Amino acid sequence: MSTDRDLRMNLDGIEDEYEIIGELGRGGIAVVYLARDRELGREVAIKVIRDQYLQDPEAMARFEREARTLAQLQHPNIITLYTARRLTSGGLVLVMQLTRGLSLRETLRREGAVSFARAEQVLRDIAGALAYLHRRGVVHRDIKPENIFFDDASNRALLSDFGIAKACDGLGNVTMTGIVVGTPAYMSPEQIDGSQLDGRSDLYSLGLVGWELLAGQQPWEGENL
Repeated sequence: MSTDRDLRMNLDGIEDEYEIIGELGRGGIAVVYLARDRELGREVAIKVIRDQYLQDPEAMARFEREARTLAQLQHPNIITLYTARRLTSGGLVLVMQLTRGLSLRETLRREGAVSFARAEQVLRDIAGALAYLHRRGVVHRDIKPENIFFDDASNRALLSDFGIAKACDGLGNVTMTGIVVGTPAYMSPEQIDGSQLDGRSDLYSLGLVGWELLAGQQPWEGENL
């Protein structure tokens, strides 16, 4: 859990609107807090960039890109962005839908392989979210168990973390710049190569997630195929 000092440093500027209840988790560049909207009484997840990245242009651009992307999306299997706020520190805060459940990564750690019915539901839900994204010309580029949550309240799988999502060009391709981004264990071959991408790259990654859901391990972790 963060100290009171950490909370003041990270969230200075929004305390009048949101009561911070506690820390939910930490990622590579961000911290997520559980909070309550003082006006609406609604519990939300507040995602804020970590202090050490406030002067990192690449990290800030990634965080702001996630906000802009999420602001244009509305789908039952994609985490909802309610609003964004600029802090006095210069950082950006994303106020998002709170999920009442575990990430797939946490589920796999606790349970190992899941049932076929559970895996089928997760894959159908996330495939639906990807179809929606791809119709809108967006490639997620980081499909993995850490970015998929199962919301117990709605009984739905939800896709999150759009920090490296990118819009396609007019031909439906994402033009790469020679810098490979994503999580290597779930990348498609063309993503690893730094080649042009389209929605099929996300589907390849989702296929690897499906394997892991049913087998309880990644394809190359077993003794044989």
